[in-house]
Amino acid sequence: MNYAIELLTGEHLQNSVVQSTSTDAELLDAYSRTVIGVADKVSPSVVNIEVQQVSSRGRGRSPQEARGSGSGFIFTPDGLTLTNSHVVHGAAKIEVTMLDGRRCQADLIGDDPDTDLAVIRVDAPNLVPAELGDSKSVRVGQMVVAIGNPYGFQYSVTAGVVSALGRSLRSQSGRLIDDVIQTDAALNPGNSGGPLVASNGRVIGVNTALIRPAQGICFATAIDTAKFVAGRLIRDGHITRSLIGVAGQNVPLPRRIVRYYNLPTDSAILIVGFEDNSPAQKAGLSEGDLIISFDGQPVSGIDDLHKLLTGERAGQVAVIEIIRGTERHTIKVIPQQTK
Repeated sequence: MNYAIELLTGEHLQNSVVQSTSTDAELLDAYSRTVIGVADKVSPSVVNIEVQQVSSRGRGRSPQEARGSGSGFIFTPDGLTLTNSHVVHGAAKIEVTMLDGRRCQADLIGDDPDTDLAVIRVDAPNLVPAELGDSKSVRVGQMVVAIGNPYGFQYSVTAGVVSALGRSLRSQSGRLIDDVIQTDAALNPGNSGGPLVASNGRVIGVNTALIRPAQGICFATAIDTAKFVAGRLIRDGHITRSLIGVAGQNVPLPRRIVRYYNLPTDSAILIVGFEDNSPAQKAGLSEGDLIISFDGQPVSGIDDLHKLLTGERAGQVAVIEIIRGTERHTIKVIPQQTK
């Protein structure tokens, strides 16, 4: 048997190195162009938020004025803007600065400490709204860009990847925010409320938190959650909820389970924990159960369950369908109103 062996000469090696270097440069250029394109598209929608708060210092003492800042992004042509609740909660005055240097007053439409989200309205002409994406399409490893105003450095752009999905994060109110996106795009104080953007220029999350001692561990509330919360805040100014008291994460269902039970969705909520004395715990749900429906409505993830757990559900018996092991069960639970 004959083998053809090709020896690489010095010229061949040089050409190979040049070709490899050229390919690397092209990839870096493509990455840079993507980040630049996202920044150019979304930055005009991002605002720097400055708030003034007045707090009492106690009996007989004069009120104390405090100032804070954060980020937000306009998502409608008439100036509705998403940000974090902790940026604007209790603010006596809200002022925003836009990319073109315009400064104007903003009004608080409503805020929801349980998801750390808020909606304010900017009263100015010729606003550029950001395009909202779909957090269900987000994948671990995809490139993302964060835009905000860390430490007052306006319109700072950082890039990274989606590190994990389905995280749970405890808000300042003590409630767990589920379906949180973890990213290594650098965030710092002042980035709060700014957009986390996919490579197509659509917002997939609202930057909300970072772990201070760590590097590269930052979090954003999924945009599907933000859309739902924003809609309720615009309509009512607040959100009334009920809860069943589970901590969960979105997981894919085994294909054989989907086929066997003819389920309408291929994902569910995996129960990973409970709040003390929660309705779910009292009803007999267990860690490891997969929630597939709530009161006859399919549940493909945590966002679906949040939308179904409205204030009107509190005190009313609801039927939850679960997969436990490989068996399908129905369990009755009575949601309670959030405090």
